[in-house]
Amino acid sequence: MFNKNIKLVLAGLVLAAAVWQFIEGYIGNGIMLVLLAGIFIFLYFKNEIILLAFLRLRKQDFPGAKKWLDKIKNPEAALTKKQQGYYWYLHGLMVSQTNITQAEKFFKRAIKLGLAMDHDLAMAKLNLAGIAMTKRRKREATNLLTEAKKLDKHGMLNDQIRMMKQQMKKI
Repeated sequence: MFNKNIKLVLAGLVLAAAVWQFIEGYIGNGIMLVLLAGIFIFLYFKNEIILLAFLRLRKQDFPGAKKWLDKIKNPEAALTKKQQGYYWYLHGLMVSQTNITQAEKFFKRAIKLGLAMDHDLAMAKLNLAGIAMTKRRKREATNLLTEAKKLDKHGMLNDQIRMMKQQMKKI
């Protein structure tokens, strides 16, 4: 994994080589180098390690996802702000199975840094609402549930939100 700034420098160098190939008349080489520079720019915005960790989570392979995330030693230097949000979001998802206090810290940090997609933000707030509910903080859980419902524009989390509201009535 390269640092985020190194990816931009590599993209610039490859793009300069593409321009040189265009000037020399090697159009095919230039096009190939422009596409290669596009890959470096894509990886600047979408970190490859986080993408691989998401693939592991899709297969319910929590140890494999943790192994990929552990490869990022210094998230502040290696990742952009949104990528750091997803880094902490993924850590929160994995830790929520064992330690809800630590998971709450990770989810709050992910929300503070920001998540690019609304349904990811809704899922993080839904998880925080569940944690608040287990800690008997009903008002905070209610607020988080209403925020999650507003963010869930496609209705993917309706069943989970409904179940949480039913459980809150018992508290």
